[in-house]
This record gives sequence, C-alpha cells and structure tokens, in this order.
Amino acid sequence: MSDNNQKHPLIAVVGSLNMDLVVKTDTIPEEGETVSGEELHYLAGGKGANQAVASARLGGQTTMIGAVGTDVFGERLLRSLHESGVDASQVRVMDDSATGTASIWLSNGDNRIIVIPGANGKVVPEMLEEADTVKSLTAAAAVLLQLEIPLPAVTRAATLASEGSALVVLNPAPAVPGLPQELLRCVDVVTPNRTELAVLTGRDQLRPEDLDAAVAELAASLGAAVVTTLGPEGAVYAAAPGGRVQAGRAGACRAPGYAVSAVDTTGAGDCFNGALAVALARGETLDAAVSFAMGAAALSVTKLGAQSGMPSADEVEAFLAQQTSSD
Repeated sequence: MSDNNQKHPLIAVVGSLNMDLVVKTDTIPEEGETVSGEELHYLAGGKGANQAVASARLGGQTTMIGAVGTDVFGERLLRSLHESGVDASQVRVMDDSATGTASIWLSNGDNRIIVIPGANGKVVPEMLEEADTVKSLTAAAAVLLQLEIPLPAVTRAATLASEGSALVVLNPAPAVPGLPQELLRCVDVVTPNRTELAVLTGRDQLRPEDLDAAVAELAASLGAAVVTTLGPEGAVYAAAPGGRVQAGRAGACRAPGYAVSAVDTTGAGDCFNGALAVALARGETLDAAVSFAMGAAALSVTKLGAQSGMPSADEVEAFLAQQTSSD
C-alpha cells in the first residue's frame, strides 16, 4: 500500500440516503397536541450518506453505494455528496420510488426521528454485483455498513467485501434482532449503541454496570472488535482474540467523552463510524481509532445538520490536541 493510500485510504459505504426534514421546537407535542416550532430545515442525511461524508471530510477516498429517487431531494443529496468529495457514481437513481426522508424533531439538544425508506428500500443484492460496485467493495481498505437498507443487500455487501482485504465495519442501526450469521461472520468491527448492544446480546436492557462485560462477551462471540458508543459518556470497546483489529490490552476498555455545547446530535453516531473506519483503514490501533472517532463525534454535534456538521481531519486533530493540553 502506498503512503498516499495509508493517509487517504479507500473507503466504500453501502447504505441509505435521506433528506432530513428538521424541525426545531422547544416543546415536543403530546398526542393530539399542536405546538409552535421555531425553524424548519431541509438537510442532507441518511446513515449511509452521513458516514460517507464524514469519511471523505476526514481523509478517506470515499465511494457511496445506495439509491435515491428522481425527485429534487435526490438531486440535492447527490450534490451534497459531490460537494463533500464523495464519489457518488454508484448511487442509483430509481425512477419507481421517491427519495428516502427522515422527519427529525429537535428539542433541547435531543432528537426524535421518523424515517420513510423510499428508494433505500429498493436496494437489492443484484445491484451490488455490478462490476464497478464489486471492484469498489473488494479494493477498499474499509467497507462501512448500516441497517437502513434491506438486510439481504447489507449481507451481500459484507460477503463481497470479505472476498477482498477490506475491514468490514457494521453499524447495526437501527437495531435488528437475529442478524444472519452469513453477515456476522464477515464483520471485523461492530459499533452498536446501548440499545443495539442489548439486542445483539439477547438482553431486554443493559444496566450501566453490565456494559463492559456485554461488550467483551459480544466481541468474543463474534470474533470481531466491538465499540459501543455512550454519547457524552464516551465509548466502551473490546477486541476479539485473534481478530484483525486489536486494542492495546485485553478485555473491555473505556474512552472518555468530551464536554461540548450540543446544537444537533443527529449525525454524531454516523460521524463516529466514518471516523473510526478511516482511522482503522489507515492502520491505527483500535485505541487510537476510538479516540479519533470520539473527537470527531464531539465536534459534529456543535453544528446544525448531520452532514454540514461533519469536521475535517485537521479540526479533529486540533481539538484533540487542545483536550490533551488542557488535561
């Protein structure tokens, strides 16, 4: 691998593209209640597209694989990818479906989201078997997947990626119980939040004191590294013995969160995943990659909009250096 590829690794992202309809309000309405909102924004989003933008801004040579409709939302999403440096040539434009949308209510720094899949729901395994897409998946240093497109397509993408040398990073969001073994055996890193970790480990819920054990248990059972994000509390992670991604020590480890003034938390998890994939693809250890991803995610919540809030690599490095100097 050339020095340039180490610094700017090839990243393929397979997943969703949505137009986010973001409403800011002081009060979330109860059933049957009407309240006044403050602002309405139309912002590019979707977990796949968000992670692709994060990856590109953080230095990855990034290709997005997914689908949009022939409407104005699809045009805006493709333009947003281009403007962020993402290769969108493998985003299919579907004439039989609308572009996916997400209605997002922002209140007091938190969010509630309703997703309508649209064209995302039409992504099928056969779309991933076209020559250019197979090449992108098998030549990548890392392939990043989520669960906002149909599971058979996610599984096929993971299978194709595993035929090359890519690290396969699965963000299991939204939570889906009973993920197929065909998918899980291809995965090198899994990045659940608390809720998704509970689903993956067969628990109804997880107490804070059980997080470390659950992460280590899942890593051992999957044979893959597991990184669980905890929002401002940081992350818990563990490598699997013999896995391709290793940490500095055995067992569950903790990475601290960073105190920032949150404006919009919508894309924080996506930023974390994009940053983690880039850092691991550059050959960094799991410890260093998680630290880098925590810094990127912290910066991302300080601006409105999932994609517009994604930081650059220089911004993340400067932020982390500032945190170190202030300790």
